[in-house]
Amino acid sequence: MNWLKITKRDNLNKKQETIIRTLAIVLSIVCSGLILVIFGLDPIRIFQSIIEGSLGTELRIQQTIIKAVPLTITALGILVAFKMKFWNIGGEGQIVMGALAAAFVALNFGNLPKPILLVLMAAAAMVAGGFWAFIPAIFKAKMGTNETIFTLMMNYVAIKFVTYLQYGPWMDPNANGFPKVAPFPENAILPTVLGIHAGWILAILCTVLIYFLMKSTKLGYEITVVGESYETARYAGMNINKIIVVAMLISGGLCGLVGMIQASAIEKTLVAGISSGYGFTAIITAWLARLNAVATLFVCLAFAMLIQGGAYLQLAMNVPSAVASVVEGTVLFFVLGSEFFLQYKVNIAGRPGKTTEKEVA
Repeated sequence: MNWLKITKRDNLNKKQETIIRTLAIVLSIVCSGLILVIFGLDPIRIFQSIIEGSLGTELRIQQTIIKAVPLTITALGILVAFKMKFWNIGGEGQIVMGALAAAFVALNFGNLPKPILLVLMAAAAMVAGGFWAFIPAIFKAKMGTNETIFTLMMNYVAIKFVTYLQYGPWMDPNANGFPKVAPFPENAILPTVLGIHAGWILAILCTVLIYFLMKSTKLGYEITVVGESYETARYAGMNINKIIVVAMLISGGLCGLVGMIQASAIEKTLVAGISSGYGFTAIITAWLARLNAVATLFVCLAFAMLIQGGAYLQLAMNVPSAVASVVEGTVLFFVLGSEFFLQYKVNIAGRPGKTTEKEVA
């Protein structure tokens, strides 16, 4: 393929970057529309319905925000790990373990005053999530294991363990044989603020804290340097193993907090499927936000709109919710594809014997 030359971009100004990103979004919408037409659907009506289903009424807006909360906090946790180029694919398991720890506190200390109980549940969830992330972190730091496979496999360990508890030792004796954990006492339920559970306040607070951590603290700077180059970090005298472990404790702790929020505010008990795929979706949103905490908040809101809009399509228009997934996947394909053109320049060479090249992007 001598006719195709791909080179690294040396510099790209803000205007060019904006043009590439805008073009990617426009093309993703056009391509999504064409796919919907092939399926025999009206793309304009589908897009309108997604927006209407996610923002059309106060209740739908609330549901969109409720879906954005766990996605945002999980993505912030993933962001911290990915900034260090530690590929934490274990968000699902860390969420589940956080929910497990929160459930243990809720079911055994339900007589405590509500503020104290909720704080203890959140603390236990963050410790459990952090511990679940600490295990692959320490193996990576000490033995150089592959964190992608390690964290991925730990997802299934966590989910199966909670399934065992749900069907066994923790099964509610008052559920007439139905495999469920006892519901949380009222003291263990997150309060509502402006019609939405208080998790949205935690999401905003976490966004601010992670932005400050990554932009204005020594630890954030060290995490970034380790991600860019181990050799540079080592030359600067940084304790790489310590940074890996601390960053993963933060990453897992945030995912664990999501487990507490979902168990307390949404399920009001512990279920094996409590993570609802947020651990995997958060990987996408963190990348789309280019590992920026503030951008992550808005990207997660956009994805929550697609999730909520897809549910509305299925109920109101008798259209499979997978249609929204098609739109989501197409947008993702083009936006992630734009990242390639932000980093690289593609040139098509002329015919043999000619020296001219045509730049594609």
